[in-house]
Amino acid sequence: MPAFQEGIARQKKEVEAIAASAEAPAFANTIEALERTGELLTKVNNVFYALTDNNTNEELQKIEAEVAPILAKHDDDIALNDKLFRRVEAVWKEKDKQSLNPEQARLLELTYKTFVRGGAALDEAKKAELRKINEELAVLTVKFGENVLKEDNGFMLVLEKTEDLAGLPQDVVTAAAEAAKAKGLDGKWVFTLHKPSCIPFFQYSARRDLREKLFRAFISRGDNANEFDNKAVLAKIAALRVKRAALLGYKTHADYVLEENMAKTPAGVRRLLDQLWGPALAMAKTEARDLQALIDKEGGNFRLEPWDWWYYAEKLKKAKYELDDEVLRPYFELKTVRQGAFDVAGKLWGLRFEPRTDIPVYHPDVEVFEVKEADGTHVGILYTDYFPRPSKRGGAWSGSIREQSVREGRKVTPINFNVGNFTKPTAEKPSLITFEEALTLFHELGHALHDLLSNVTYESLSGTNVPRDFVELPSQIMENWAGDPEVIKVYARHYQTGEPIPQELLDKIKKAALFNLGFATVEYMAACYLDMDWHALSEPVEQEAVAFENASMKKIGLIPEIVVRYRSPYFQHIFSGGYSAGYYSYIWSEVLDADAFQAFKETGLFDPTTARSFRENVLAKGGSEDAMALYKRFRGREPKVEPLLERKGFLK
Repeated sequence: MPAFQEGIARQKKEVEAIAASAEAPAFANTIEALERTGELLTKVNNVFYALTDNNTNEELQKIEAEVAPILAKHDDDIALNDKLFRRVEAVWKEKDKQSLNPEQARLLELTYKTFVRGGAALDEAKKAELRKINEELAVLTVKFGENVLKEDNGFMLVLEKTEDLAGLPQDVVTAAAEAAKAKGLDGKWVFTLHKPSCIPFFQYSARRDLREKLFRAFISRGDNANEFDNKAVLAKIAALRVKRAALLGYKTHADYVLEENMAKTPAGVRRLLDQLWGPALAMAKTEARDLQALIDKEGGNFRLEPWDWWYYAEKLKKAKYELDDEVLRPYFELKTVRQGAFDVAGKLWGLRFEPRTDIPVYHPDVEVFEVKEADGTHVGILYTDYFPRPSKRGGAWSGSIREQSVREGRKVTPINFNVGNFTKPTAEKPSLITFEEALTLFHELGHALHDLLSNVTYESLSGTNVPRDFVELPSQIMENWAGDPEVIKVYARHYQTGEPIPQELLDKIKKAALFNLGFATVEYMAACYLDMDWHALSEPVEQEAVAFENASMKKIGLIPEIVVRYRSPYFQHIFSGGYSAGYYSYIWSEVLDADAFQAFKETGLFDPTTARSFRENVLAKGGSEDAMALYKRFRGREPKVEPLLERKGFLK
């Protein structure tokens, strides 16, 4: 807390000096000077939130809740500083008379827009109202995230009899025994709501009653009418966002958010979603019929339910393609997969990842690498942190401790971290992950490379500081290499023998690529529609969360056998994670990545010219220019949706 207080005090002083300057407003003394303020606060922020996401504790959570409204107020003190805004506005009005380079022009445009979008043009009464809303939202979004973490950690399925383990592979049983031991429950088996624990249970447990119990706990997080219930919290967040959007002159929160994204409008988002929803839903309905047929064939006298889907899909995949995750896992040893991802970055851009054991880490699971150019020039530092623990939120992500910039002619290099929640090593085996998790590892490295290879002047424009629906392009394009036969043969090796993955298994992976894709696309897209519905509200009325969600899902015709990927009470992306009105961006970026990877397929998987162009026009540029302009410079045209439709099997 003292570091936050000192950081805030220093930035306040720096901002006041700019606002009170007697010099005529100019780019250097106003826009650039403002960009350079808050160095200490940024450093404290980045380190603190890296810890609260990755290795939190009650003390940190207490500070997080306490500091949220203080930071919101501090941001508003800057955004609503009238003298400062008048100087920014003066520079903006004179923009055509100044000889600014493209990056300076971009910084000026975004700074001016940020002030206007932050309420600087409002009258005093409306500014006061906006401050109150922002402060309240800051507290509520922290509370939402903390409630989900408490719910994640608050449920355990404890099994005491061996017959309760029917169908589970030995690795899954061993991991559950170790989880039990860690909780002081020797001789028992524990399954939790963390995905590496519950997903294998859904896939393999022959005990339908236990699958249902764990699944219901999984989809009820934040919806248990207890002290961690999130329904009222999220309803309030959504209503406050409507109120704020209206104050700032927007019809809805979605209109406010999307103005700065590639999609531009809610209608633009829905156009894309509607193009894909019909074919995806049709495919999912066919899959549901196939699974029901399997249940009937086995003499199961029941209707397919959501807790059955994973289990019967796994059985069908096995029967159809003789393929299951447990056969593949031995070929995807975590460290070998990570090396495979590093090697792809090496072949494309000449990068080297050298282990560093002399750099402090925040948890023993964390490893550190120095990233260098082919000629040995220092690029940056990458931390990797891949295993679940109660102090860490679920999922996988990439983040920055320091962003790239140029200060006083000297390049400040980035410090990045990649986080996952993959299967932990056991006493007998290293961490063996699924093919899906291998794709995730490559994905997060793509985000890290966007930050690491950034080459701009200003921190606020560097790396992943780009529109939300553009940020997933560098990450998702990496998944294409992860699954390419030429690459997979190199990194997918049996952890005991070192033998490369057999061609026969690769053929099966390829054949099974479209398997269950209807389900995966539908559960994801349902969440996109749910996000858009929450943020297309135009009245600041607090909704009844479950009724609202049910109506949203009914409207798109979601089938009862599939549950939306994130139900509202644990939809962290949109209620505490910065993706509000932006969850669609993954599919938007899929359009971009399928089209961009097509360029590599046309010229060669590691074609140096194409790789250089992607680095120079996309990775290095960050947010220093308009996203569509950067994409067109790389591709020579706007993206086409056909490569994605083809990849998903939607083009018949």
